[in-house]
Amino acid sequence: MANTSAPFGFRQWSGTGSAPTYEQTAANIASGNTTPIFFGDPVVQLNTGFITQASSNSTQIAGIFVGCKYLSTSQKRTVWSNYWPGSDTSNNVEAYVITDPNAQFLVQSGNGGPVTFASVGNNIGFGVGATNGNTSNGLSTYYADFSTINTTNTLPFRIIGLAGYASYGTNPLSGQNGYDTTTAYNSVIVAFNNVATKSLTGI
Repeated sequence: MANTSAPFGFRQWSGTGSAPTYEQTAANIASGNTTPIFFGDPVVQLNTGFITQASSNSTQIAGIFVGCKYLSTSQKRTVWSNYWPGSDTSNNVEAYVITDPNAQFLVQSGNGGPVTFASVGNNIGFGVGATNGNTSNGLSTYYADFSTINTTNTLPFRIIGLAGYASYGTNPLSGQNGYDTTTAYNSVIVAFNNVATKSLTGI
């Protein structure tokens, strides 16, 4: 079946961590940061010590955002949320970010494609969907940007596999959305390439 464009950000696939840490580290979002950050968004470290949503492939990312907690002004209590809405607190926000350099992520491709087996081993950047995150469920709308696939060492991710594509060359999940490797919007497995916890590498 042909894949449908429905980007969901960078969803953790595997890594070296285990429950209850899931390879997360704590970071901080400035209370005055009005830019929402969604579950699965790449984030960057600012020179102020805070993080924010990544908007450019040319900046080294700090990791993948997976939630936060903050003291809600409207609810008068601590709120645990899978996304930062961009308001509702006068205090800085405690954020949770996957930073492990060995972490791997499932992500849908976009802006061309499909991503084929020949692209495995190349680097790739990211883009964001028509809406900057889904406020209904707090999930990211970032995708792996097919048009950026290259050997450029500053790109944030490395393609390490195609979702559902077995090592012996078959694709048993090809009937599911995102797993058809012959049409655009197929999902890929990526790892960090240009991230704060990992040195830059070329090919």
